[in-house]
Amino acid sequence: MIEVNGRNYAQPKVPAIAICLDGCEPAYLDVAIAAGLMPNLERVRAKGTSRIAHSVIPSFTNPNNLSIATGRPPAVHGICGNYLFDPETGEEVMMNDVRFLRAPTIFRAFHDAGSKVAIVTAKDKLRALLGAGLDMKTGRAICFSSERSADTARDEHGIDDASAWLGRPVPDVYSAELSEFVFAAGVRLLDTFRPDVMYLTTTDFVQHKFAPEEDGAKSFYAMFDSYLGELDARGAAIVITADHGMKAKHNPDGTPDVVYVQDLLDQWLGRAAARVILPITDPYVVHHGALGSFATVYLPKDAPADIASRLAAIDGIDVVLSRADACARFELPPDRIGDLVLVSGERKTIGTREEDHDLSGLDVPLRSHGGLTEQAVPFIVNRRLDDLGEAPALRNFDAFAVATRAAAL
Repeated sequence: MIEVNGRNYAQPKVPAIAICLDGCEPAYLDVAIAAGLMPNLERVRAKGTSRIAHSVIPSFTNPNNLSIATGRPPAVHGICGNYLFDPETGEEVMMNDVRFLRAPTIFRAFHDAGSKVAIVTAKDKLRALLGAGLDMKTGRAICFSSERSADTARDEHGIDDASAWLGRPVPDVYSAELSEFVFAAGVRLLDTFRPDVMYLTTTDFVQHKFAPEEDGAKSFYAMFDSYLGELDARGAAIVITADHGMKAKHNPDGTPDVVYVQDLLDQWLGRAAARVILPITDPYVVHHGALGSFATVYLPKDAPADIASRLAAIDGIDVVLSRADACARFELPPDRIGDLVLVSGERKTIGTREEDHDLSGLDVPLRSHGGLTEQAVPFIVNRRLDDLGEAPALRNFDAFAVATRAAAL
């Protein structure tokens, strides 16, 4: 057994793989299977185990990927969003620097124990966090992104020019091919590197753009299914899950359905007296305009006592919690959360000021995530585990505990 962050992980006899399908609302798989587009997944579900798990809240990319990577919620690993406000410096910064990570990853623990580890992520924003503590010079660790695959170097990523190695050009960051690169690399790594533990994590460009019944989504999942068949045929123990789901967040006319909370607070308290932080913010906002269903608010010391109740009365704002209550309910680090936490409903998003959101890149009606309605995610194992529970007890960050257990059978 290997212990990390208070959890035990079995030593695999075959490669243990966790696949994070970014934005994979369970309906995507159901629709694609019903259309006959995912025969391999249908077979895997029949012979293995299929459940629904819960993601962490906020249901955004960074918090959930690092929860999967550490086996613990944000209260332990510290990554509670894609974006952070530091009250001490007054700066808003991306939370993709290793200095924000407060717990070792499962990958580091296996690597330190002498195992071989491989990580492939679609977007480079996750690479440093997922690869934290890995010594690429040992020859037992590989970690790179498809976004920067042509720039990989052996001492930093464990591989030289991953694009040339795979024989594929670097994909556009806003494309399904960015995720396909991840799957293709996973198959090649099984054949050439044979890792003991491997993590493959994609981008949700397709899920932001297409609903489950649309052709773009169906094509994506048919593509994934072909690679799943190849991974499964190589004898690996595989867990398929997601970092979050995805819901339509728009009005009947197709315009985004938004509560601009900073505008409201400016009216109530004076301009910029309060500060609204949207943790969905990252370098890739074209497909969501930084609009999600979770926000945190920093209030001035003299804020009226009824601000929380006034926000809770706004149509579409389903949850308003104090810092202490939010951290207890959602397992968040208190020093990285504002005075209030807001969660919007299934069809609604939260914005800052209307003037601050550039929505010119939205060429289809808004689909987004971040709230409780995007917490349900698939959890599928290509081994039969009759004692595996269901959500809410089953979490997406149980992926490697289950994958390594299945790989040790």
